Amino acid sequence: MCGIVGYIGKRKAYPILIKGLHRLEYRGYDSAGVALINEQGQLNIYKAKGKVAELEAFASDKDTTGCIGIAHTRWATHGEPNTVNAHPHYSESERLAIIHNGIIENYAVLKAGLKEQGYTFKSDTDTEVLVQLVEYTQVNRHVDLKTAVQLALQQVIGAYAIAILDKTHPDTLIAARKGSPLVVGIGEDEYFLASDATPIVEYTDQVIYIEDEEVVVLSTNGQGTKDKDVEITTINNVTKTPEIKRLELSLSQLEKGGYPHFMLKEIFEQPRTLTDSMRGRVNVRQDNIALSGFIDNKDRFLNAKRIIITACGTSWHAGLIAMYAIEEFAQIPVEVEYSSEFRYRKPVINKDDVVIAISQSGETADTLAAIQLAKEKGAFIFSICNVVGASIPRVSDSGCYTHVGPEIGVASTKAFTAQVMALTMLALCIGKEKGTISQEQYLSVVRELGQIPAKIERVLGQDKLISDFAKIFSYAQNFIYLGRGYNFPVALEGALKLKEISYIHAEGYPAAEMKHGPIALISQEMPVVVVAPHCGTYEKIVSNIQEIKARKGRVIAVVTEGDTLVSKIADYCIEVPETVECLTPLLTVIPLQLLAYHIAVVKGCDVDQPRNLAKSVTVE
Repeated sequence: MCGIVGYIGKRKAYPILIKGLHRLEYRGYDSAGVALINEQGQLNIYKAKGKVAELEAFASDKDTTGCIGIAHTRWATHGEPNTVNAHPHYSESERLAIIHNGIIENYAVLKAGLKEQGYTFKSDTDTEVLVQLVEYTQVNRHVDLKTAVQLALQQVIGAYAIAILDKTHPDTLIAARKGSPLVVGIGEDEYFLASDATPIVEYTDQVIYIEDEEVVVLSTNGQGTKDKDVEITTINNVTKTPEIKRLELSLSQLEKGGYPHFMLKEIFEQPRTLTDSMRGRVNVRQDNIALSGFIDNKDRFLNAKRIIITACGTSWHAGLIAMYAIEEFAQIPVEVEYSSEFRYRKPVINKDDVVIAISQSGETADTLAAIQLAKEKGAFIFSICNVVGASIPRVSDSGCYTHVGPEIGVASTKAFTAQVMALTMLALCIGKEKGTISQEQYLSVVRELGQIPAKIERVLGQDKLISDFAKIFSYAQNFIYLGRGYNFPVALEGALKLKEISYIHAEGYPAAEMKHGPIALISQEMPVVVVAPHCGTYEKIVSNIQEIKARKGRVIAVVTEGDTLVSKIADYCIEVPETVECLTPLLTVIPLQLLAYHIAVVKGCDVDQPRNLAKSVTVE
C-alpha cells in the first residue's frame, strides 16, 4: 500500500526522494515524510498530513541537505492519517529512523514488552514499535545495526518492507522485506531503493529485486567493489548473491502525455496495450495463438480436473469472464474465488488442480497468500500479472505477463482488458489442444482478437457523447448495473469503477436477478446501466429493460451498432461494434470506464487518487 523510496550516493538526496514520492503517490496519499542525514551528521525528519505537495510546502524552509535519505507516502493501517503517525519514525534515542510498508501483526505484544523496558511511543503505528525493537536489540545484544535488524525481524509476525537510517553511519542504508515489494537500483557509485521501479527508471535500468526475509545493506564507504557495496543476507544471516536484472520501463510511460488524468490516458491506451499483449502470441496470419506458459506446461492443463481462479477486485471480475471462456472452450470446471476468502477457509485443493492467480501488480497480499497455500497442497500455479519480476509471478510455476506498461491510475482500466485478453487466449489454447473447440470457432475468435484494438478505437470516438451523459447523471446517489452471461462481470466492473472514483453507490447484478430483489429500488432517481450487446441472451435482457421502463426507470444501454430494439426503449444508448460473444467484454467495458471517469470529473473528485484507496494492496 505505502510507497517507499531511498537514496544513497553523491547527489543531493532530497530532490530524488521527493520526485520518487510523487511517482509512488498512487500507492498512498494519506501523509508523507522524509528523513535525511546532513553533512554534520544530524538526522532530520520532516512529515506532513496529506499529499506529497504538503510535505514539500512544509520542508521548503528546512534543512534538506544530505546525500542519504529515505522517504515515504502512507496509506494508513495502524493509526489515523496525521502528522504524528506519518513515516519516518525515530527510535527512542532519535539515532535511527525507519519507513515501513506492511503490517506487524504482533506489534501490541512487542510494544507492551518495550514499554516494560522504559520505551515510550509517540504514534499509534506498528512501525514505531519496529524501530524501537531494532534499537533495543542493538543496545542490549551489543551487535551492529544489520544484525539488530536481522534479530528484530525474527521476532516479527506479519508483512514488511522497511528502510532504516542510522545517523552514526551516514554511509549506510539498510532495508529488508517480507510480503511487501522492494527493489534496489544500481547506479554509478549510488544506489536507489523503492517499493517498485517507477522512481528508479530515470536514473538506472539495473535493479535487484529483494526476496522475502532478505536484508540488504547499501554502502558508499569506498571500501571494495560495487558488489561488496550491496550486501544481501537473510534474517538468519545466510549470504545471498545479488542478481542484477535489466529494467524494461521507460520514463515516458510514467507521464500523462497531455491527458488531464492518468486514468483517461490509460483508457485511451487500450488499443495499443491490447496490441502489445497479443504481440508474439497471435501470429501474423491471425490463425493461431502461442502462449509459452501454456506450451511448456500443457499436460498440467490438459489433465486438470478443475481450474481455480483466485484474485481480488477488478482482477476477480476478469476471472469471472475467464470462467465463461474456459468452460465454453475447454470444458473444464472453473471456480472463481476471492483471494481474501479463499486463503482463510479450508479449501479442498488437489494435485491435479490448476490455480490461476490474477494481479495487476503481482504483489496483492491476499492473492500471494492464496497461491502459496495452493502450492503447498501440490496444485500447479499459473499467474496473469503485469509487473515483471513481481512476487506472484516469481512464486508461480508458470504464467503470462500482460505487458500493458505501468498503470498509475488507482482505478484499473487497461490492466483489466489485458487480463481478459490473456485469459481468453489461454482458454482458446487449452480448448484447441483438448479438441473441445471446433477449428471453425477457434479461427473465428482468433481472427476477431486482431480486430479488437481497432474496434475499441471506434468506441473511444464516443468520448464526447459519454461525457455529455455524465453531466446528466452526476446528480445520482445510486446506480444499478445489469448484464448477462459474459457481460455480467462487466456490469460488476462498471459499478466498481463508479464507486471507486465518484463515490456514488453502485451495484452490479445479473439482469435476470433484478426481479428477485433489486427491482424494488427502481425509480426515476435510480439510473440503470444495462450492458446489452446483440448476442447470447439478447432477447432476455430486452425483457429485463422493459421491466425497468414499466417502473419509470431511466436506462443507459450499451448496445451493438445498428441495434433497433433496445435503442427504442432505452433513454440513452452507447454503441459498440459487433464481435463474437466471448470478446464483447473488451468492448462493452470501455463506455463504462469513460462514464465513471466523466461523472467523477463533473463531481470534482480526485480521479487518479480516490479517497481511502491505494493502487497495490500489499497488506491484508
